[in-house]
Amino acid sequence: MKTHYSDYIIVGSGIAGLYIALLAVEQGSVLVLTKGSIDDCNTRYAQGGIAVAMGKDDSPELHFKDTMAAGAGLCDAEAVRILAEEASDCIADLISFGVPFDTLEGEITLTMEAAHSVPRVMHAGGDATGEHIEVALSRHVRSSSITVLENCLASEILVRNGEVVGVKALDCRTGSVEDYRCRSLILATGGAGKLLRYTTNSDVVTGDGIALAFKAGAEVMDMEFLQFHPTVLRLPGVAPFLISEAVRGEGGILINADGHRFMPDYTAEAELATRDVVARSIVYEMKKTHSDRVFLDVRHLPPRLVTTRFPHIYRFCRDHGLDITKGLIPVAPAAHYLMGGVKVNNWGETIISGLFAAGETACTGVHGANRLASNSLLESIVFGKRVVRRTESGDSSGRCELSEGSCTCRLPEREPLSTAPTLNLPSLQSLMWDKVGIVRSGESLEEAAGVLATWQGCLPEPSDRLSYELDNLVLCGRLVTEAALLRKESRGAHFRTDFPESSPEWQCHMLFRKDVAR
Repeated sequence: MKTHYSDYIIVGSGIAGLYIALLAVEQGSVLVLTKGSIDDCNTRYAQGGIAVAMGKDDSPELHFKDTMAAGAGLCDAEAVRILAEEASDCIADLISFGVPFDTLEGEITLTMEAAHSVPRVMHAGGDATGEHIEVALSRHVRSSSITVLENCLASEILVRNGEVVGVKALDCRTGSVEDYRCRSLILATGGAGKLLRYTTNSDVVTGDGIALAFKAGAEVMDMEFLQFHPTVLRLPGVAPFLISEAVRGEGGILINADGHRFMPDYTAEAELATRDVVARSIVYEMKKTHSDRVFLDVRHLPPRLVTTRFPHIYRFCRDHGLDITKGLIPVAPAAHYLMGGVKVNNWGETIISGLFAAGETACTGVHGANRLASNSLLESIVFGKRVVRRTESGDSSGRCELSEGSCTCRLPEREPLSTAPTLNLPSLQSLMWDKVGIVRSGESLEEAAGVLATWQGCLPEPSDRLSYELDNLVLCGRLVTEAALLRKESRGAHFRTDFPESSPEWQCHMLFRKDVAR
């Protein structure tokens, strides 16, 4: 087995991975491992923008307050303050890398999104922000001294005496496995959105980094908080396609199958309520009207505003026979973003020395129980930059302290079921959607937990990309489900019909660690 060495190894090629690589290359040699191509990631599909307090009526303090309010009592205040106060420096980096943010008369334009007090969301190409960021960063990476190995899946984190020494990786084309050694290992593989049947996530988002870190002994936190985007295109035979939050921010309204505008019935914020409220409201309306969809209406908006502000959405819908300036947009919620992930401190460090996590893979505490729209890309760069700053001295021996004051536990051992559905990706996604979805109950969660534990117990040793991905998803599914079972309340994106209210005793974090004493 060949062994290779780099100062930094970064697993993943989305905004977090590429941005960190471009900063880290100033400090040492950098290797990026990505299981697909460099462009296979969620970043390029992100229609939403980046929230940053730069308007005349805005401030980092107001951004801080909005984020804290959305997080339903579980945001880490220090992390949120870092996010708001260090945002502008990181945005300047993106501009220097050539990200073409939209401007009007020489000034960056700022738009409104749900649960923000003021317009503060920057976009590039209207609704193509993620694509512009990914293209700009990948272009710089390709022209740098950074080594990128595509079709290379990280299969095991190598730890010696509590410190990372490297990672094993599978060449997805040849099946060979090689060792890659490093001083600092950064996981930036995204979340676990492919766990569910309906999702806005790219096919590569299979929980790889979270599973790798958990197996290596890192802490995983807040996995029960899985955010569903309220408005995803629902057309027969058409893959889920995100209809940006900004469409409602610009004045789009939601009506049910009977033509009734329903959001004011649920909350004074109406369509601009937080995502969890809007998503559940849509679910209730679909049940009331016996329909699998509601409708987003932008027909009252100037057609030029719609086509110029949302060119990708307009073209995609038009290509599928729908002119959104004249007709209703059929939508339903879909899995979108995982607030939980690998527990890190404010420098991206885990409890394993030399192991870092960033982007959706990490749980910084910024999002709490419910992410504020357009904070995710910002989190990736703010805390990604802090990862590199932490390692600049050449000493990565620091680490995140073991968590105290939260519920720390291990995955429970469960007796295998006598019968369980056949395990494959569709059956896993259906189980998670039906039993661990937008609206949960103790009964549905117990059923899912039993099936998932049974599946995990009979999984063969993975040998190729698909089997590794399924193995990682089953583990992440268990982490989500067991955390949701333990949290006997409803908070943010986690809603249980048997515990429909929030409880002060549950204003804490749920952590799982492989080596916790029983």
